[in-house]
Parts: sequence; C-alpha cells; structure tokens
Amino acid sequence: MDNSFGKIIPLQEATEYFFDGMTLMFGGFGGVGSPPTLIEAIMAKEIKRLTLIGNDTGFPHIGIGKIISNGQADKVIASHIGSNPIAGKLMTEGKLEVEFSPQGILAERIRAGGVGLGGILSDIGLENEVISARKPTLNIEGKNYMIETALTADVSIVYAKKADPYGNLIFDKSARNTNPLVAMAGKVTIAEVAEIVPLGSLNPDEIVTPGIFVDKIIQSEGVNWEWAWE
Repeated sequence: MDNSFGKIIPLQEATEYFFDGMTLMFGGFGGVGSPPTLIEAIMAKEIKRLTLIGNDTGFPHIGIGKIISNGQADKVIASHIGSNPIAGKLMTEGKLEVEFSPQGILAERIRAGGVGLGGILSDIGLENEVISARKPTLNIEGKNYMIETALTADVSIVYAKKADPYGNLIFDKSARNTNPLVAMAGKVTIAEVAEIVPLGSLNPDEIVTPGIFVDKIIQSEGVNWEWAWE
C-alpha cells in the first residue's frame, strides 16, 4: 500500500498522541460510528483525567462508555448521557463533570471549532435563567443571543468505512453521524478505518471528509456494535 503521505501508521504509534489530561473528541452515536480499536488502546494505556467531547456517553460497555465506566474521564461535553447509567452515577457522585449542550448546538460548536470560528450565536435556552446566567449574551438588532463557544480538542478520533492513503474518508450509512464534524476540530485527527484502499480508487462524489482534515490513519481491528443488553 502506498504510504507516501506518511499518514498510515500502526496502532502503537497512534497511542503516542494520547496523554493524561488531554481533551479528546470522538465520533459516534450511542457507540455506532465510534472507533473501537482506538478506544481500546486508550483504555489499555490507562490515559487519565480526560475531557471528552462527543454526542453522548455511549453505553457502559460500548463505545466511549467503556472509557467513562473505567473512570478515565474527568469531564464530558455531550448532548445526553441517558444511555449510560454509570455516567449518571458518576455525575451525581461528583466524580464526573458533565456539560450538557443541545445536540444541534453541540454539532455547531464542533463545526465552529473546525472552521476556526470563536463560537456561534443562539437563542436556544435564553429564557432559562439557569442556562443564560452562565453564558455571555449579545443584543443584535434588538434580539438577544447567547454566545456558544466553539469546541476543539487535542486529538479527534473518528471511524470510517474506507480511507485512501491521503485520508479521504467514506462513512457507512448512519455510522457517519458526527464523525465528519469531529474530524475537522482536532489539532490532530486520527481516523480508524475498516478498509484502506489505493489512492484514486474512491469515487470523489462519495468522499465526505477530505484528507486535509486527517493527520493519521490506522487499520481497524474490528467492530463490535452489539447493544448493551445483549
């Protein structure tokens, strides 16, 4: 396989990008679309005090939920944690800080970080004094808005169906979810892929994430997306 761009690396080399206290952004929705091999590697390396940014906290033993259940995260920024009762337990015990952000706003904050904006303006939740008191507001043309800050991470990890050596990515149906946005917002983006194909073999119309956003690529060791109750 052509690796003239130097992006295809072994898993062991990928783990060198993970460190204690880092901010880690991850793709996935309830575990589907989260990179299983990279998550297992983070667990094996026992990275601690993580700040996690993603749609949700997965399930206790699926997706990013494994890392949370293992006590490796100090903070989570997500749209909900309801599918992971361990995350809820840790939050109520004061062992896990959780910052909730509505799903659409969360996606926009990640997108803003990916394109270099400082944040976005939103009136969602403005009428809620608990929410609005925590955020700066602006009045533009007679209408009030809250400033929702952009989100970025030390490392973004994503999962794709296919990649070429440059890092152009194709996703598998709904497993695409937040991955394209997350890929944009990391200082370093590592893509775990099911299949690495030769350069030029991807249909340009199918490419969702251009390789310019992807720094490193690893071969996935397999996906297990069984539901938590099975």
